[in-house]
Amino acid sequence: MSKNQINKYVWLVETLYKAKKITLREINRRWLETDLSEGLEIPRRTFHTWKNTVEEMFGLVIMCDKSDGDRYYIENREALEDDSLQRWLLNSMSASNTLLENKSLSDRILLENIPSGQDFLDTVMAAMKKSKVLEITYKGYWREHESTFRVAPYCVKLFRQRWYLVGNSVYEGKIRIYSLDRVLDAQLTDEPFSYPKDFSPEVYFEGCFGVIRGDGTGIETVKIKVSANQANYLRSLPLHPSQKETERNADHSIFTLQVRPTFDFQQELLWNGDALEVLEPLWLRNEVAETVKRMWNNYYPEKS
Repeated sequence: MSKNQINKYVWLVETLYKAKKITLREINRRWLETDLSEGLEIPRRTFHTWKNTVEEMFGLVIMCDKSDGDRYYIENREALEDDSLQRWLLNSMSASNTLLENKSLSDRILLENIPSGQDFLDTVMAAMKKSKVLEITYKGYWREHESTFRVAPYCVKLFRQRWYLVGNSVYEGKIRIYSLDRVLDAQLTDEPFSYPKDFSPEVYFEGCFGVIRGDGTGIETVKIKVSANQANYLRSLPLHPSQKETERNADHSIFTLQVRPTFDFQQELLWNGDALEVLEPLWLRNEVAETVKRMWNNYYPEKS
């Protein structure tokens, strides 16, 4: 199946999802506004072929409400809303479609660079699917030389434009996390492994802000005070799924989170500058304050 054809299916899903209910005539009106259409409408027979393919590919049931003017809709919208991977894939492909439809604006579309870690993503996925051990050549940022070892891949996680592999180190016999952009080579081996029934990626990363988990930091209730303006950003893009706004007034908001206050989470708090203040727990408040103090000393050592 060509990439262009998949883009058409994704466009149809996104159009139906946003419209909630829509006629074929209106679908074609919107279709003709895209570069994908090449100026041609979607024939009714082709539309029904696409409809059936979408159901097979994404598990989405497209129905027609004849009592409401033959308007089409996604019957099981919850399949998109409840499945984070499905929604992420469709969002990503939809964004790609939007860019493809506007190639003439390429010099006016600025994108973030993604490190080369995705070069080995196919290999990692193949190893996960076939339950085969990977042989990896890896060079960490804090090591002078690369090393080659074997890992049983359990899951992958995307965080801040980087792909991470979570796997059991065959040599060490413990779970490790590897950043794929630091992998120099990755090869499938013939050595099989059994995915542990008691391992859950969601449980493993429970309470984590990013990918740091194994430093012994437990899940705690973190309370932060955020300026009214900055609070708008946290409402639209929460720091963590557990985030709740417990107080709001004209000057500030109070948010609470159930999270592991690891190094990466502390860095995120500091990114908000003086617009954010840690209230609880006390040890985290003190630790952030010490970091701020050291930052001050870097700029004004004579006043410390």
